[in-house]
Amino acid sequence: MEYSDSDQVIQVLDGIVSTRVIHHPDRAFAFEVTLDLLKGAKFFAQKPPLHFHANQAEYIQAIQGKTGLELEGREIVLSPGSPEYYIGSWVNHRSYPISIPLQDGVEKVKFLLSGAKTPEPFQLNTLFFENWYRYQENVLSTGKRIDLIQILSTFDGGGTYLSPPSWMPCGGRISQIFGVVVGRWLGGLLGYQPFYREWSSDWELACRQMQTSIFQRRFAKFHKAD
Repeated sequence: MEYSDSDQVIQVLDGIVSTRVIHHPDRAFAFEVTLDLLKGAKFFAQKPPLHFHANQAEYIQAIQGKTGLELEGREIVLSPGSPEYYIGSWVNHRSYPISIPLQDGVEKVKFLLSGAKTPEPFQLNTLFFENWYRYQENVLSTGKRIDLIQILSTFDGGGTYLSPPSWMPCGGRISQIFGVVVGRWLGGLLGYQPFYREWSSDWELACRQMQTSIFQRRFAKFHKAD
């Protein structure tokens, strides 16, 4: 991880989630994520959706406070000083902060999150996380209901898919196909975008990624309309 005074910082939900974008020469992205447990008590009461990444391995390491990692139904508690944890592609998982009573006085949790490089156009990167964070912020600030098609569209933009029930044969592949068909194909026809200009710091990259799909190509407008 290479820190710099010019590092981009993405803050959402009034500072509840703060993500510092760090350069890492061998990874597709690298973040230092800070979660304010006091301000975000209601937000963190519900765990994020269980999911998997089809194209990339992910890495997570706790640097302040305790971070929970659910991995194929098994909970692992990551603490400062523990080594970086590897999460392979197609592995069902989710990460979340351990509750305040179990944090030994820590009120802000910090962890490092990064992902492997991949040639796939839709992948985990800063663009994906900006749009995923901003979508959650928009839902909470406006009081709108969660839109499953938008979630599937945004997740598919990051090569990410909701985890299927454990009993489902070939569940991962079925979930990926469902995410592509509903999130990318149907969503594109209905006007859903994986990336939005107002939520994307690198709109040119967003356009290049959306141009790879005939269903999303119409959203790839590099220049603002007059």
